[in-house]
Amino acid sequence: MGRFLFATDAWEPQVNGVVRTLSNLMGALERRSHEIHVLSPHDFLTFPCPTYPDIRLSLATARLAGRRLDAVRPDHVHIATEGPIGSAMRKACLTRGIAFTTSFHTRFPEYLSARVPVPERWSYGWLRRFHAPSLACLVPTRTMHTELAARGFANLKTWTRGVDRSIFKPHPPLALDLPGPIFLTVSRLAPEKNIEAFLDLDLPGSKLVVGDGPSREALVARYPDVHFAGLQTGETLARYYASADVFVFPSRTDTFGIVLLEALACGTPFASYREPGPLDVLGSSAAGVISHDLREAALAALTLDRGDALRRSLDFSWEACADIFLEACDLNLAERPLSA
Repeated sequence: MGRFLFATDAWEPQVNGVVRTLSNLMGALERRSHEIHVLSPHDFLTFPCPTYPDIRLSLATARLAGRRLDAVRPDHVHIATEGPIGSAMRKACLTRGIAFTTSFHTRFPEYLSARVPVPERWSYGWLRRFHAPSLACLVPTRTMHTELAARGFANLKTWTRGVDRSIFKPHPPLALDLPGPIFLTVSRLAPEKNIEAFLDLDLPGSKLVVGDGPSREALVARYPDVHFAGLQTGETLARYYASADVFVFPSRTDTFGIVLLEALACGTPFASYREPGPLDVLGSSAAGVISHDLREAALAALTLDRGDALRRSLDFSWEACADIFLEACDLNLAERPLSA
């Protein structure tokens, strides 16, 4: 079977959508007897990201990435992120004339502008050039595909996400002892996640936050009436989803939001802004409410049928994610000149 080399700046023990996507994709590929190799921050000296010290940036070079290429001799290279490791692998592949695919996981320009005053058009211009030589740039939703195409990105392929149904399924609720209804969000607690948009809402019952991150201490101090449960994983996380009446997704920078699928798989409808990820997750179903008014969406979602949420989750799987990935890899059989 195939031998795959993934280059990613985001990897365990980080907890985020990129890591979840890659780890689940690799699991699906390994179940099909493919051989997986990963070039990650574990392979380099690292230093803390200036605005987010929990994330380590790698001192990656094209020379070191090239050594891994020569050692693994992969049938296909996938560059998952646009950071130092992704950039090093991109240069090494271009130097050797090796074809590769890339993926667009995060609205990095919006993420960056939430922290430093960099015009989004500059960042999008850089990203467009980064992805230009790839045989396929995998994007998580049709809506994101359309948006990036309008920005001049080429070779785009829509690439869905999945959910682990052995963990995320209807569970008995936790004994939270909180006034209902319970509005839940699960997120990394960082500025780009727009958590305050949820916490500032005038809602009945209780607000519950699961997750950790650099903003947690400030948020706990600012919102004493909100219940912060910290980082949760596995079945405990699934039971938090199952204990909520509505899952609220306030992010405007996520391109998909795997947490949406996890909530739906636990039978919890969602409320969100009109953004690419939620729009495609909802589709034509009655699994959630999307609105420019997040409070309006959250209140309306209280009336939804939990069965509709669960049924919508069945339309997504990691096996389908792997199918699309392998289709993109087949493009590497086509002859196409590479350019920087």
